[in-house]
Amino acid sequence: MVTVVDARAVKVGPLALPGEWVQVPQAVGTVVFAHGSGSSRRSPRNLAVAEVMHDYRLSTLLFDLLGEDEALERRHVFDIGLLGHRLGEALAWMRQQEAAPRRIGLFGASTGAAAALHAAARHPGWVGAVVSRGGRPDLANSELAKVQAPTLLVVGGRDTEVLRLNRMALRELHCHARLEVVPGATHLFEEPGALETVAHLAGEWFTTHLHDRGWA
Repeated sequence: MVTVVDARAVKVGPLALPGEWVQVPQAVGTVVFAHGSGSSRRSPRNLAVAEVMHDYRLSTLLFDLLGEDEALERRHVFDIGLLGHRLGEALAWMRQQEAAPRRIGLFGASTGAAAALHAAARHPGWVGAVVSRGGRPDLANSELAKVQAPTLLVVGGRDTEVLRLNRMALRELHCHARLEVVPGATHLFEEPGALETVAHLAGEWFTTHLHDRGWA
């Protein structure tokens, strides 16, 4: 297990959104998490995945995409353009941190996956890789075709409708992209070993694709 060098509460971007930034020694890169609708930086599933990322020598940033008042309004929760913009602001914030590794990955869950792809499309020089967990990449709409970062879509085998939407989205992606189906898993990957499988798929994807990509 990798020893964490620094774990601290941070305020991210111009709105000072609350987050937790965990740094590991000799990090390959940093993974910024985008939570899904109705969730937050305290998502237990994202926190579990983040712990595995540390073992892959990946630092992590989990933060709230919306302020407290914004999160109460349903129109904000599903505003992919707004959420993608917030991720872009987080990337800009990361660039200003002297201790931050230069290579950044985005891990998005549910609607957060669409936000991650939106941000990757808008900031191709900043994002080195994307992973979607049970995501809705189709909600990124026309931004899908603009994504340049290698993208991994992970879906549960029993999450039939989301699997169908991911297969459609895969055809719209013009970057290096792959769809991984976790057999027997449902949307939240609650089955024994399912979330761990997602985490290791993500860790391998990020370490493979973040090595040679830096800031533009």
